[in-house]
Amino acid sequence: MNGWILAAAVVLATGVGATVWGVASGPLRRRAAAQNLSTALACPVLLLLAQGFDRPAYVDLALVLALLGPAGTLVFARLLADELADDPPHARGPTWTAAALGAAVVVAVGVATGPGRALVKLLVVGALLVGGNLVASRALAGGMR
Repeated sequence: MNGWILAAAVVLATGVGATVWGVASGPLRRRAAAQNLSTALACPVLLLLAQGFDRPAYVDLALVLALLGPAGTLVFARLLADELADDPPHARGPTWTAAALGAAVVVAVGVATGPGRALVKLLVVGALLVGGNLVASRALAGGMR
């Protein structure tokens, strides 16, 4: 086991475990926010595992998750707009923490990868991950101000 796999295990056990519990129980506002955060935390785990196992295909999975995760949250926000309007989720702290974690993982893996096409793909994944989840979280909370 190397440091990349250990970091992925820590993020998976702490962050994703808590969000899966949040999705499975509680009021609608917590379940919607936890669904968004679970994709924001699972994507960095895939990036860490890609580096740890030296499997570039895992970066492709992270790219797909970075695209589809926020899109799924936006669909939930649209379909559940009436229910969420009464009691919108407020997860500003966890959202920014997940965004910072995603950015830190992208930077760390990018430094380890070095220049090239793989670095460009990592930067695209990072931009989609951070930007998409911030927009999706804002949509859950009632839209942009």
